[in-house]
Amino acid sequence: MTSTTLGYAFLGGLLPSFIWLYFLLKEDAQHPEPKTLIAFAFITGMLAVPIALPLEQYAKAHLIGNGSILTAWALVEEVLKYTMAAIFILWRGAVDETPDYVIYMITVALGFAAAENMLFLLAPISAGSFALGIFTGDLRFLGSTLVHVISSASIGFALAFSTNYHPVGRTSAAALGLILAIALHTAFNALIITEGAATELAAFFLIWMVAVVFFATFEVLKYFQYRTIAKNPFSL
Repeated sequence: MTSTTLGYAFLGGLLPSFIWLYFLLKEDAQHPEPKTLIAFAFITGMLAVPIALPLEQYAKAHLIGNGSILTAWALVEEVLKYTMAAIFILWRGAVDETPDYVIYMITVALGFAAAENMLFLLAPISAGSFALGIFTGDLRFLGSTLVHVISSASIGFALAFSTNYHPVGRTSAAALGLILAIALHTAFNALIITEGAATELAAFFLIWMVAVVFFATFEVLKYFQYRTIAKNPFSL
């Protein structure tokens, strides 16, 4: 494997995530997050991939049936992304507004997706099929990267809408968000591995439909958060 192959895979893996991250940060341009913490959250997500891979291989070797394996893979990835965010990001002082939970969860997810995309691109590019690598990258931009975004966003929303809950209620909300993330991820994976254009179309329709709902919910979350700040005469 040459350095050129690694370079193409590296850039091809990063580009889809960087595009999504650009749009995410543009959405929060009026209340920007520290760039260093955004970068750290992205790298944290990337570092979760080498932890996920052996766990997923273990699940594949010891579980029977596609349903069980796909659920285990989704569980491993969503739990790891949330765990990395909780350990390294979400407790910091910069996470001081409800939309921040969604922003940082998505940023961690984009880092994870970037590292995962790099691994998926290595095989076609190493085989000399650069066009196939580009095509694969486009599909992952439209599908797999987005499924990481909305899955982790569901946890972010659960945390954002439960900020005033007691610890037990907040823990329950986070657990529900995690369950939803695993369910969405599993549903998408189950659809894309099923042969046939109809199921692939259904997978993309499912993800984009949920994405539209989540993007609208994010706008509502920002509206109520920043309207409250604007009405507070002591806000900075």
